[in-house]
Amino acid sequence: MARRIALIVIALIMVLLGVVAVPLGLLTAGQDRHDFHDETLAAATTVADVAEEHLDDHATGAPLARATAELARRGDLVGVYGATGRWVAGAHVIPGASVAMVRRALAGGHTTQYTSGDRFVVVTPVLRDESSARVGAVALSRSTEPLDHRIAGLWTWLALVSAAGLLAAAFIAAALARWVGRPLGALETTAQRLGAGDFGARAPAAAGPREVRRLSANFNRMAARLESLVDGHQAMMADVSHQLRTPLAALRLRLDVLAQEAPDQLGDELAGAQDEVARLSRMVDGLLAVARAENVTSPPVPVAVQAVIMDRTAAWRPAAEEKSVQLGVTAFEQLTARMGEGHLEQVLDNLLANALEAVPAGGHIRVRASSAGSRIQVVVADDGPGMSPQQRRGAFRRFVTTTPGGTGLGLAIVHRLMTSDGGSAELSDSPGGGLTVTLDLPAAPRERTPRRAAVPSAAGPRPWPDARS
Repeated sequence: MARRIALIVIALIMVLLGVVAVPLGLLTAGQDRHDFHDETLAAATTVADVAEEHLDDHATGAPLARATAELARRGDLVGVYGATGRWVAGAHVIPGASVAMVRRALAGGHTTQYTSGDRFVVVTPVLRDESSARVGAVALSRSTEPLDHRIAGLWTWLALVSAAGLLAAAFIAAALARWVGRPLGALETTAQRLGAGDFGARAPAAAGPREVRRLSANFNRMAARLESLVDGHQAMMADVSHQLRTPLAALRLRLDVLAQEAPDQLGDELAGAQDEVARLSRMVDGLLAVARAENVTSPPVPVAVQAVIMDRTAAWRPAAEEKSVQLGVTAFEQLTARMGEGHLEQVLDNLLANALEAVPAGGHIRVRASSAGSRIQVVVADDGPGMSPQQRRGAFRRFVTTTPGGTGLGLAIVHRLMTSDGGSAELSDSPGGGLTVTLDLPAAPRERTPRRAAVPSAAGPRPWPDARS
């Protein structure tokens, strides 16, 4: 941003200099040329007045000689010609002027001025007093070199002034850009730290323009409020975990003891109560898992997608074989996503658990991944009963389930983890029937080194809540 501000200010100054300096140079150069031509014409007219006394009144030629000599000392070449075009005084050869031009001036009775090479030439007729009779002509040739030097000096001076103005503008623009850009850069860095989970990050609010300081102060207030909310949420999670899990565990133990001593006719009722307590325990665990997913703030790291998929499918394959379900992985290239540590493992565990709950014996579950530009798509497809469009619309909401005894929290966890990493999850029908879950993940930059492939776990599937929503 600082660079853009500096470039914009410099561009504006350049446009301003172009609008002012160039027309000023053109106007001044044009005025200098006009003055030069007027002075040359005035000199030729003066000589013509002196020559009239000599040619018409036959006066002595001394004044004419002094006039031509004075001009010659200035570098001008002057020739005086009679009514027939015969040379009378001054220089014999006038650069840029010819006898034909002199005779044309005598015949036309008007002054001719033009530029020939580096000389400005004026040919003017000598007129008799109070008449238009032409008694001769004067040709004056003056070098334009002094004029050219003066104009070149003008442009050089304008160029130096413009360069000095640009340097001053660059210095001011750089200072202005730093004044505005540094606080905004610090605010951006603080926002990144806040997004990465550092809720104590605060932006400096004492530097920069008033608007930037006000923005930093508002951001700090927002960060403080967010920190308070997250801390309260996490404290509530800890309280819920302690206050609910302990009584549930005690209740389960009491039911187990009671089941051992109860008569046979109460066995079915006690078994049902134990199932409900187990379901309630799973629901509490699921709620806490969703809350953790919603509060995920771990920084993203490179994740080897193929290694994670191979790891989790290997862990779930014994459970699939027990249900006579084929769990396979489609071969794909090495892909590296950028996600929170362990998030893809959690997502795949939930999806594979859901698929195994839904797919009947003899069914199939396939996992594949592919690259799509700067994104990576991971697909988990099965040929189970699938979902209706209405069920798919509410699948990612809590407690929405189509599986008897399910908690309806698994897909909610998937959705929260994916969105926290800048990805998404979509549900669609599998070809031929079933459900397809498509995960859209941000790909890691190619220059980054993927993290080391995970070793397949021998501990088996991770106990995440099941939910087919």
